[in-house]
Amino acid sequence: MGAMTVTRSFTLAYVKTVGIVNNGYNGRGFANPVALELSRDGRIFVLNRCDPARAVAIRIGICNLDEEYLGEFGNGHGDGDGQFVLPTAMAFNSEDRLHIADEYNHRISVFDSSGDYLSMWGGYGSGDGQLNGPSGIAFDSEDRAYVVDQHNNRVQKFTRDGEYLLQWGQEGDGHGQFNLPWGVTVDSRDNVYVADWRNDRIQKFTRDGEFQSSFGSAGDGDGQLHRPSDVAVDKQGYIHVADWGNERVQVLDPEGGYVLKLLGEATLSKWAEDFYASNPDEMLERERSNLVPQLGPEYSNPYQVSAQTEPYFWGPASVTLDEEGRLYVIETNRHRFQVYQ
Repeated sequence: MGAMTVTRSFTLAYVKTVGIVNNGYNGRGFANPVALELSRDGRIFVLNRCDPARAVAIRIGICNLDEEYLGEFGNGHGDGDGQFVLPTAMAFNSEDRLHIADEYNHRISVFDSSGDYLSMWGGYGSGDGQLNGPSGIAFDSEDRAYVVDQHNNRVQKFTRDGEYLLQWGQEGDGHGQFNLPWGVTVDSRDNVYVADWRNDRIQKFTRDGEFQSSFGSAGDGDGQLHRPSDVAVDKQGYIHVADWGNERVQVLDPEGGYVLKLLGEATLSKWAEDFYASNPDEMLERERSNLVPQLGPEYSNPYQVSAQTEPYFWGPASVTLDEEGRLYVIETNRHRFQVYQ
């Protein structure tokens, strides 16, 4: 478990796990989280997509690294102001306004950092500025928004107010083409990186959409990818990839060379410790369980292995870096995030 390093210049050490499943409709805990962002004051915002049975509980939970639960917001399931159906991604702009993509409502909803609804933009279609399943959003140094337009197989660029500027991409597997792209990030030089999900690669572009390079190929070997869902780039240019189909996170160097992989090494969060302290019978059952079993050959793919091995990532949907270089990995299937530095 943990990091397998091949360079002395870059390591990632496990810090902690935050989270516990919330089977209710509000309060501390997460429900199928898919994205995480940090406000300028260091608060952690977690987007809870929820399962269909609890769709009315769709919300954004707020906590901090000390695991204090600070509140939540969102107006639940629907297409009204501040509501969501299938939220996918979030990004703060320089004004600390949180933009949330919804692939079902085909729009971007905007909130302030207190959780108050401000506006929305987008709308279904394939024309300029229209969206069909937006799945990723990021801002550059000039507050231009880059939105991954999943089913239109393109990236669109907007002003901070949602006015259309330009676009690039089409369906395919060539340079600058996409097949169901998902996550996006912008590095310190305003280069744009897109997780090209079904093409099993990361593509890098200028902020005007000019293709620069492609990283990764299909597979489960070091540096290979299977359905990458998100990407984050640190200040030194190292590329962190949520290798969703392989149930891991990989780090590539600025040229795309393999550096290390993380499989996950979660421990109990404070929230989980509180739960077990109040429910000692549950803790007894946990202690009797084999949470890191020796698995037979019938467990032949990463999904099966992660499902049986609790410390491992299971559904690593997104990766986020903070100003201190900490890496946050959201796990949709275990309702938590792991932190590395």
